[in-house]
Amino acid sequence: MYELVQLAENSYYIQSPAKMGLVLLNDTDVCLIDSGNDKEAGRKVRQILDANNWHLKAIFNTHSNADHIGGNKYLQDQTGCKIYAVGIDCDFTRHPVLEPSFLYGGFPPKDLKHKFLMAQPSDAEYLTNAVLPTGFKIINLPGHFFDMVGFRNADNVVYLADCLSSKETLEKYQISFVYDVAAYINTLEMVKELEAKVFVPAHAEATEDIAPLAQLNIDKVNEIAEKIMEICRGKLCFEQILQKLFTEYDLAMNFEQYVLVGSTVRSYLSWLKDTGRVSATFENNLLLWERI
Repeated sequence: MYELVQLAENSYYIQSPAKMGLVLLNDTDVCLIDSGNDKEAGRKVRQILDANNWHLKAIFNTHSNADHIGGNKYLQDQTGCKIYAVGIDCDFTRHPVLEPSFLYGGFPPKDLKHKFLMAQPSDAEYLTNAVLPTGFKIINLPGHFFDMVGFRNADNVVYLADCLSSKETLEKYQISFVYDVAAYINTLEMVKELEAKVFVPAHAEATEDIAPLAQLNIDKVNEIAEKIMEICRGKLCFEQILQKLFTEYDLAMNFEQYVLVGSTVRSYLSWLKDTGRVSATFENNLLLWERI
């Protein structure tokens, strides 16, 4: 873990629970794409920097989930590096309590205010094309989270953040977090057509051909949608739908899974309603969902 892997002349990734990109900008300066899940990840990055006599100029965050910004504060405090994030995700990076609050839908209990869902705040600035290193291009990857992006660099290496999960991850967790299902499918269809020297998804192995994995993720989205519609053959409230999905996929309920899977299921229900496949009615002061 935390092994530095070279992909091209100036392009690397750091093997970790959420892969971090590292790009050499010149003989001594580097930038990171994401910073890992916590302070310890930041320390591991610092050791790699020191071992290679590299200076960290900037961190480009793909999105604001805690496992991608958790090392921000430590590395910024240690190196004085700049931190950049896009749009709403920049605000979440500055104010990480927004993540558990958003997931829970209210003031989060202490059970949700831990490093896996709430990073330490860091002084992030809004990411624009003007601050990108030479040869970098932003790839918009909406769907998983608000304004998530990836990057293509001068070596034609593409860092894809969380827009795909590995086959093993899908089989283990079944329902991956998605904020906007329609946008997510569009992103996967776009990614399926991309070409690059190497693709680096944060939660799957680096590969020269991303299309099969993109299709696998598309198929999983459609499978989950079909399961929800099958469950909704009769009128059910959200909690009943969630319970049946957890049972169907043999998932274990806890606070973290409740908000991550629960938020995702709400997003699926919104998508299915907006596309005319389920209806929502209020009866006896309950919001009930039913397949059309």
